[in-house]
This record gives sequence, structure tokens and C-alpha cells, in this order.
Amino acid sequence: MRLQAMRIPPCVRGAYADLPAHQTFDLWIEAGDVISIAPSTEPARGTLLSGFVDAHVHLDKAYTVGTAGAAEGDLMAAIARCAADRVSWTAADLRLRMLRALEDAWACGTRAMRTHLDWASDDMPVALRVFEQLREQWRGRIDLQMAALVSLDQWADPAAAQRIAGQVAVTAAGGTSALGAFVYRHAALREKLEALFDVAQRHYLPLDIHVDEGLAPDARGLRTVAEIALARGWQGRILCSHACALSVQPPDEARATLQACRDAGIHLVSLPTTNLYLQGDWAGTPVERGITRLREAAALGLAPCIATDNVADPFYPYGSFDLVETFGLAVQVAHLAAVQDWLAAITVAPARAMGLHWDGRIDEGCPADLVCLAARDDHELLTPAGRQRSVVRKGRFL
Repeated sequence: MRLQAMRIPPCVRGAYADLPAHQTFDLWIEAGDVISIAPSTEPARGTLLSGFVDAHVHLDKAYTVGTAGAAEGDLMAAIARCAADRVSWTAADLRLRMLRALEDAWACGTRAMRTHLDWASDDMPVALRVFEQLREQWRGRIDLQMAALVSLDQWADPAAAQRIAGQVAVTAAGGTSALGAFVYRHAALREKLEALFDVAQRHYLPLDIHVDEGLAPDARGLRTVAEIALARGWQGRILCSHACALSVQPPDEARATLQACRDAGIHLVSLPTTNLYLQGDWAGTPVERGITRLREAAALGLAPCIATDNVADPFYPYGSFDLVETFGLAVQVAHLAAVQDWLAAITVAPARAMGLHWDGRIDEGCPADLVCLAARDDHELLTPAGRQRSVVRKGRFL
């Protein structure tokens, strides 16, 4: 197979990263790999990216808005609605909804996902067995990882923490699994986070934390996670998502937190759809929107990720698993320019954050798991026509 005159953004290139952004390339693909790349003199026919990597989703909650209802901007209401609906989840129901999500993501060009699974008690959730089955069935198509979404208070209970971490460790034998928590203005925050770090280090499991998902300026979860990681030397094994509170904290304070995250090797994930829906005032047109400080993070040397989060559930009653659509929203609400410089946020950055075998840079010898977008420049990328795509997996068009 030959792909001609494709624009590859510099942030996604392996070789030729120093050539101009508008440079086009011809690629030759054989036996499922890219075997040759050469600069082209032809004008761009489209934009070529590596397959998308979605570092934060909730497959177990997807498509439950019909039974659970929408929360209309209230995070606590969304949590309550989800908890009430969860009691009726069955393996069959979960499988149908999770399979629907995977098929959507696959068609859109996603090659890897990490899903959080609600872990409401010490007992293993039904969703975990369904996830394990789907992970095996989809192996070679979508690389699936799991993070156990557990109450921070449960991690503070040594017996409960040991039981849960032991179950997650068994799951990790089939692929990457992480320990997670929801962290927001907890009493005894540092002590409870220390307990989470204790069990993660004991089982050598990475951490994936929902942190500071709110607009209270005194939320210090992200800063505390970074401080503990640095003190323990636990760098590079932590994802922190949301970090909405950074957007309302004084710039100097936010900068100091981001510097600590950089030093601790924390991977920061922004979730624009859910945070736009849940954060800010619903009594009138909102001013505060809750999008974390993406540009400031990048300026300090972090490599932020952009992910889907919720789809058609109480936390976000709309959407799909199309990362290009989510990326386009992030570009607009966070003023991300130049657009091409940020495409690593849905390809290279999350691939590295999730520890994937291939980091998503397009180079000779890389897998031919690619997405050919119709967009010929940055501006077309955010149009319906520009988002039209052909997906290449193992060297063949889907």
C-alpha cells in the first residue's frame, strides 16, 4: 500500500520532525508496517496520524443516561444517579454497552483505551469480568487497560485496600491495570493518599487518579499527589485527570503545582466534554468552565493528554468515542494553537502515559495503525469535512 502526499504534524513524526509543518510525505506499507517514508513535492491530500489513544474513559457507565438520567451540571447528582443505576447492571447489559463503545472507538480510529471501572465495595465488580473477556476478544484491535475507581476512604482501610489491590494485581497479569481514586477536598487527604501509595508500591501497580474535579480554589489534591510521588521516588507511574481547580487558582500557585507535576513525572489528562458539562454555574451562562491549564502545563514541559471520559451517562449525556471531536472542542475552549502542535495529546502523549509498546510516532518500521483525515490544514481539521477519515489497521483500510 502507498499513501501519497500526506501531511504528518511534526509532533507525530519520528524522522523529519525538523522539516516545515506543511511538508507532505509519501509512505509505503508492507506486512502491516510502515517500511519507507519520503518527503513529497505534492500538495497535501490529507493529514496522517497514528491511531488514537484514549487515556481516560468509563466503559461501564457508557450509554446509561436513558435509565440513570442526566445530572445537569451537578457532579454529586451524577455520582448519586450512577450509584442508583449501578445496582441493576448485569453482565449481559454491561457487555452490550461496553461492546457498543469499543465498536464506536474502533471505527473512529482508536487503538488503545484505559477505562475506569467503578469499585463500589471490597467485592470485585461485575464489570471487571466483562472487561477481562472483552480485553481478550479485542486483543490486537484495541489495547485495553483498566483502572479501579475506588473511594479514597477505602484505600485508607488496610484490609479493604489489600483485597482490592490483590484483585487488581491478578487482572494486571493480562495487561496493564492501575489503582485509582476520586480525590477532592478530603479530610486527612495526605494520610489517605499515603495509604494509596503504600498499596500501589507494595503491588507495583501504577496510579490513575481523578483529582480536584471541582472549582474550589482550596483543592490541593494534585499538589499533594505530586509531593508524595517526589518524596517516594515514584515518578512516571501516575496519571492525574481533571485538575479543574487549577483553572481558578492564582497563576503562581497553579504554576508551582504544575512544576511539581513535571518533576514527579505525572501525566496530566484533560477531559473537556465532561468538565464543560459539570463545572460552572447552571443558573445562568457560566463563566468558569473547569478546563485545566493545558497551555501552562505544556509551557513547563509537561505533555498533556486529551481524553473522552464519559459518553451518554449522567456525567455527560451526549458525545461519542471520537477523539477528534473531543480534541476539536478542547482546541476551542482552551485556545490551543497551533492546532497541529497539540495533536500529540491524542496520540503520542497518552501512548507514553499508558506505557504502550509503540509511542505513536510515525517512522520507518512503525506499525501501520494509522488514521488518514481529510483535513489538509489546521483549519479544516475542525470542520465536519476535515474530520472525515479512513482508518488503517495492520496495513489495511478498515
